[in-house]
Amino acid sequence: MNAAVIAEKVAEGREQILAELRKVIIGQDEVVEEVLIALFTGGHCLITGVPGLAKTLLIKTLAGILDLEFKRIQFTPDLMPSDITGTEILDEDQGGRRLHFVKGPIFAQIILADEINRTPPKTQAALLEVMQEYQVTLEGETHRLERPFFVLATQNPVETEGTYPLPEAQLDRFLLKLEIGYPSHRDEAAIVVRTTHGQRGEQLPLDAVAECVDARELLALQDLASGVRVDERVIDYAVRIGRATRGGLGLAAGSGPRGAIAMVRAARAAALVAGRDFVTPDDVKRCALPALRHRVLLAPDAQLEGRRVDDLLSELLATVEAPRL
Repeated sequence: MNAAVIAEKVAEGREQILAELRKVIIGQDEVVEEVLIALFTGGHCLITGVPGLAKTLLIKTLAGILDLEFKRIQFTPDLMPSDITGTEILDEDQGGRRLHFVKGPIFAQIILADEINRTPPKTQAALLEVMQEYQVTLEGETHRLERPFFVLATQNPVETEGTYPLPEAQLDRFLLKLEIGYPSHRDEAAIVVRTTHGQRGEQLPLDAVAECVDARELLALQDLASGVRVDERVIDYAVRIGRATRGGLGLAAGSGPRGAIAMVRAARAAALVAGRDFVTPDDVKRCALPALRHRVLLAPDAQLEGRRVDDLLSELLATVEAPRL
């Protein structure tokens, strides 16, 4: 398949998905684009924002577009690991007693982990093996998950009562952390019209969304993304950005190697979405904030000064010289 055919195929898939998303989601173009990058990369996504900014609606709409099995898990303080992964139950039949594995909701292809920070670390740990190795191990037996498989999680960054900070190992499983902000005045007015005109109560307007991409097509797009060319100098640029966070001004802890890996993986998908078969330094720079903001920690003095991780990372990016290709 030549480059022109590949570009046309990707552009067609991208436009189909965007057209369906825009039937429901108004504005938030940057977040939508970043979700597409994660989708084409095959990486998990953590979406952060205050209540009412369509985090859950975005994920449910995406699930309606993709012809994949979808499950929603509402994370609560009393949720147990077995409520996610499944459990062994004892069956009695003519052959005697035997253990039977009942699959949990994680055995789907697209998972909405709603308000993931409302459950204790013990329960969050049930996702570690699932998100990294795409399997569940129970009683010494391994159960594989069907690919493609995504975990799209939401959390509220403001409310702290009844929430638990996500462990670093859990955060590191997410390829990207997206921050969804308030809409513009014009977009907010359009949202009010769309969600109140002809709508009953809090009913979400998802009826118009049509499935347009199936599992086979999505896996093909992911294969294309993984094959996008990356120059050694661009990889070196991503590594230098990641290493610059270690000991960076205002940062108590920097990113590990997964930061550079996430930047390069996301940059490959970003290039593909843009219709190119090669990655530029700008692709890496564009993906740096969502790939790194959950992999670094603010220093105590920076927290006291009210500094934001994104501001510090932006300042750091300005100090790392990009290669000229």
